[in-house]
Amino acid sequence: HRDLHSFPTRRSSDLAHIQALNVDLEIANQTLLLAKEAADSASKAKSAFLANMSHELRTPMNGIMGMVSLVRARVAEPKLQHQLDRAMEAASRLLLILNEILDLSKIEADRLTLDRVEFKLAPVLDNVAALLAHKTAEKGLRLDIQPLPAGAGQTFVGDALRLGQILINLAGNAVKFTEHGSITIAAEVVGETTDAALLRFTIRDTGIGIAPDVQQRLFKAFEQADSSTTRKYGGTGLGLAICKRLVAMMGGDIGVDSQPGIGSSFWFTIRLGRTAHEPPALPAAADDSEVRLRQFHAGARILLAEDEPINQEVTRELLEQVALVVDLAENGEMAVRMAGEQLYELILMDMQMPLLNGLDATRAIRAGGPNQHTPILAMTANAFSEDRQRCLEAGMNDHVGKPVDPDQLYLHLLHWLESDKKAED
Repeated sequence: HRDLHSFPTRRSSDLAHIQALNVDLEIANQTLLLAKEAADSASKAKSAFLANMSHELRTPMNGIMGMVSLVRARVAEPKLQHQLDRAMEAASRLLLILNEILDLSKIEADRLTLDRVEFKLAPVLDNVAALLAHKTAEKGLRLDIQPLPAGAGQTFVGDALRLGQILINLAGNAVKFTEHGSITIAAEVVGETTDAALLRFTIRDTGIGIAPDVQQRLFKAFEQADSSTTRKYGGTGLGLAICKRLVAMMGGDIGVDSQPGIGSSFWFTIRLGRTAHEPPALPAAADDSEVRLRQFHAGARILLAEDEPINQEVTRELLEQVALVVDLAENGEMAVRMAGEQLYELILMDMQMPLLNGLDATRAIRAGGPNQHTPILAMTANAFSEDRQRCLEAGMNDHVGKPVDPDQLYLHLLHWLESDKKAED
């Protein structure tokens, strides 16, 4: 009887308790929502900051590396050549640090995407050997690229550029920490299905080796085997962390076997797609592209839209070296006006310019006029994939990153000048 009598009171109490819980849940949800919005806002601010810093740092780097390259091509005295080579090496190291910081930031923000292109391993390994040849020769080391075993010579599908980045980082470290002996790079297929293959790469050296306690933290960001102020070897401590992230994105794993004083063996696995098709033909070699530009496109009129004086001088010089005729537009409005008055065979367009940016200038040129269908190549220090996508969406045909690599610039120029001529024919 007493329980029945108290039922309405307990029921009212339970309802009040449930309502209080609902209020608490609503407050918690609102708090989480605000926290998420704050995190998203912070992420966007970080991304915007990195994109801006990338542009601001790469723009002067383009001027520095471009000027050194131009002077080096005109210098005959061995001592001056040596000094300019050292200056270029220092600039390249600075650019590598910048790229590593940007790569890690893009990975952490889930903004780094992998390409899926058809390729073969041999050219990737050849490129690694070519890039390390100078350093290994300088230290008297032997670089041994093992012949590809059965199955490793087939056509794969994946990101050849990022695979090369991992190999160059690991092999570069091997060269750095080896004073005598050799560095060996080997690849093998350790598993296959009808549409994918699991590959294992090994980079062995006869260097100083790594202590067991250090091995446990090698692949963490900003970690180094020797972090003392008297350390002998440079580096940011980012390279191995980026390799680990890239390998994970490729469905693999990475590790090291090492003994102090004996050497190290870094290994990693990645999963690549398989295809029965042959990969597309490789573009012309850089030297060949320079010759072809001079031979078949001498006198071609190019519009260069660039506001930074040093970059204007560097790019103009590179273009004139292959006998191209250059008209300069110092801002986006001038580029649109000049494109409306003169037919050009190709337009190089910076993205960030006063009065009118490169994207809006491209849209205006594409809206009508003599250069409505002229190839337009973005030439920009912006490093994010979405920046490249914005260029394409605005009507540009391609993207050349800063600092400008002369060889890559010539390859791009040759491709689009010849593509444009084929379209006319």
